[in-house]
Amino acid sequence: MMCLMQAGMISIVRTFTLSAFTGALLMAQDPRITIENDSVKVLKVTEAGHHKTTLHEHKFNRVMIYLNAGKQTIDYQDGKPSHLTFKPGEVLWSPMRGMHIAELTSADPVTIVEIELKKPAGAGKVASSAMDPLTVDPKHYKVEFDNPQVRVVRVKIGPHETAPMHEHSLNRVVTYITDQDFRITTADGKVTNTQHKAGETSWSVPGKHKEENLSDKPFEIVMVELKN
Repeated sequence: MMCLMQAGMISIVRTFTLSAFTGALLMAQDPRITIENDSVKVLKVTEAGHHKTTLHEHKFNRVMIYLNAGKQTIDYQDGKPSHLTFKPGEVLWSPMRGMHIAELTSADPVTIVEIELKKPAGAGKVASSAMDPLTVDPKHYKVEFDNPQVRVVRVKIGPHETAPMHEHSLNRVVTYITDQDFRITTADGKVTNTQHKAGETSWSVPGKHKEENLSDKPFEIVMVELKN
């Protein structure tokens, strides 16, 4: 019996190790990938002005965060083109829609954070709670859009301002529109300092904390909460 248990544990460890190795290998093969797990694949893609793709399609719905201003035309095979004009930090919903060609019609390079949603809608997870940041801190937290797969929230915290204790109920992808220099205090009193650079992304899990912006500059992120 002990040998069987040990064999089972070894199998679990091997499976976990292989999964972690495979994820790291995929990211090494495609340096555009910043996060990849069972829920999302996040890519940070920079396209030159007037860049035109080949005919392709996306297998998942996506959240698109544009880090620069620009214009884009998307020609679908169904003959209905889509024309986009976006500002720095703008976030848009991009549903899977079939084969298409995308072309930047503006002259300057554009960097886009593309969040592919691997799991379909319908899991029934709820973004809000009694300590939801939209409830306890509406000054800093604003909903960009909300649908069955995600709730997308923009967070803006001024220099040396504090966001009170609040709870994040869902896993989430965070894209930093500005640099971050924060002091974070969890519900059990643990204090950590956290820094990120503008354009970076991070993966966060549910938890309770309050936040203080230590910087002399305003702070801004786009937070994509996953309902599945």
